[in-house]
Amino acid sequence: MKIATFNVNGINGRLPALIRWLGTAKPDIVCLQELKTPQEAFPEAALKQAGYGAIWQGQKSWNGVAILARGATPVETRRGLPGDPEDDHSRYIEAAIGGATIGCLYLPNGNPAPGPKFDYKLRWFQRLSAYARKQLARKIPFVLAGDYNVIPTDLDVYKPESWKNDALFLPESRKAFQALVAQGWTDALRALHPDERIYTFWDYFRNHWGRNAGLRIDHLLLSPALAKRLVAAGVDREVRGWPKASDHAPTWIELAEKGATVRAQAGKAKAARPAARSGPPKPSSRSRAQPKKPSGRGRGRSAE
Repeated sequence: MKIATFNVNGINGRLPALIRWLGTAKPDIVCLQELKTPQEAFPEAALKQAGYGAIWQGQKSWNGVAILARGATPVETRRGLPGDPEDDHSRYIEAAIGGATIGCLYLPNGNPAPGPKFDYKLRWFQRLSAYARKQLARKIPFVLAGDYNVIPTDLDVYKPESWKNDALFLPESRKAFQALVAQGWTDALRALHPDERIYTFWDYFRNHWGRNAGLRIDHLLLSPALAKRLVAAGVDREVRGWPKASDHAPTWIELAEKGATVRAQAGKAKAARPAARSGPPKPSSRSRAQPKKPSGRGRGRSAE
C-alpha cells in the first residue's frame, strides 16, 4: 500500500500537475492540503476520471484538506479536531481506507511569531496531540499525514541559522512535534533515512528550488501497527520542477500488505525506485519551470 501527502497550494490551479503525478506515481491513498477552494468548487469529477474517489473539506482562499483513494471512496470518520468548537478552519479530515485510518492535517503556519497566530498554532498542536494519544490507545493502524509546518531538526532545513526566529523552527514548535512523536508514533521518512538531508518544500522566490534551499515540513507519522509494515519512503521531488508546480513535493511511504513478509516487500520496493532523492536538482527542462509569485511562507508571511 502506497500512501502519500501533498500540499497542492491551490487544487484547481495545480490540477494538471496533480493529475499527472497521480497517473505516474499511482498512490493508493493521498492526503491533500491547502486546497484553497470552497466546498462546491472541489474538482471531484476530474479526480474520479483519474481513478480516485475523494472526501474533502474546502474553504475559500485558505486551508482545505482532502483524502483520495484509488479505485474507492474513502469512508469519512471525522471532520475537524475536537477541543475547540469555534475553530472553523478546514485543517483536519479523517477516513477509513484499506484497513487503516488516515488522518489528513494542515497544521497552522504560526507566523508572525510571537503573536496570536503562533498561539493558535500551539493550541492546535495541543489538540492534535491529545487526539493522537487517544488513537494510539486504540491500538489500530493509523496514519497522521500532512503539512505540519514544523522543521523537526537542523537536518531538515537548508540553513538553520536563517530560520531560528521563524514559527516553523522555533523551540516551541519543535518540542511540540517531538512530544507528539514520543507518544509512540514513527516519523516514517526519518525512520528509513535517519541521516539524509531530505526536503519536501522549496519556496518560489530567490531561486530556492534551483539552489535546493528546502525544508522538510511534510510528515507521515505511523502508529506501531503500521510502523512495523514500513518498507519504503521518499519524496517525488521532480514534481516541484514541473510547470505551475506547488511549492511542495509529494511525500510518500510504502507499507507491506498485512501478513506479508516485510523483508521481501522491502526488497521489491528498493528495486522499484530510489527511496529518497536528496541533493541539488539536476538541470532539465522540467526543473527550470518556476512560478513567479512568492508563496510568503516563513519570516515575511502573516500566515493563517
